[in-house]
Amino acid sequence: MGRAMTEHAPRKLDHPALIQVVKNTPLVAIDLVIRNARDEVLLGLRTNEPAKGFWFVPGGRICKNERIHDAFERIANDELGTRLSIEDARFLGVFEHLYKENFADEPDIGTHYVVLAYEVKPDRLLQELPRSQHSQYRWQAANALLRADDVHPNTKAYLARRDIPDGPA
Repeated sequence: MGRAMTEHAPRKLDHPALIQVVKNTPLVAIDLVIRNARDEVLLGLRTNEPAKGFWFVPGGRICKNERIHDAFERIANDELGTRLSIEDARFLGVFEHLYKENFADEPDIGTHYVVLAYEVKPDRLLQELPRSQHSQYRWQAANALLRADDVHPNTKAYLARRDIPDGPA
């Protein structure tokens, strides 16, 4: 018989360990497609690799021993400065992001993400948005976002899927 997994605190990796993980295995992440009352999507201008200099939806890595619903709440707080619940989100699907770059600008190490994408329509306005990953933010209509050259293709993929309506669910 298998042994039951005991609960452990989520663990973030230090820089050298994370580089080794990025070099050797995919990362699992959550991205948040945030829509406002006008059905616009929140984008942030990325300040670091991968995707530095592109407009991208907020998101982040899931830590070791971190449950998906806990990661969702932590990422929402870290990336948006607000509490959101996964129960209020719509799962958009699993996506793969492959980059030639990595967060540390180490040469010859690409990044492979397996991303769980969720759409959220917060019931309150987002206030002071954190600047650790994005230097500025903007709200953009989905049809304009899909045509914009400065929006990363991986962000466009969340809205380009035919089975995901461009509008209220």
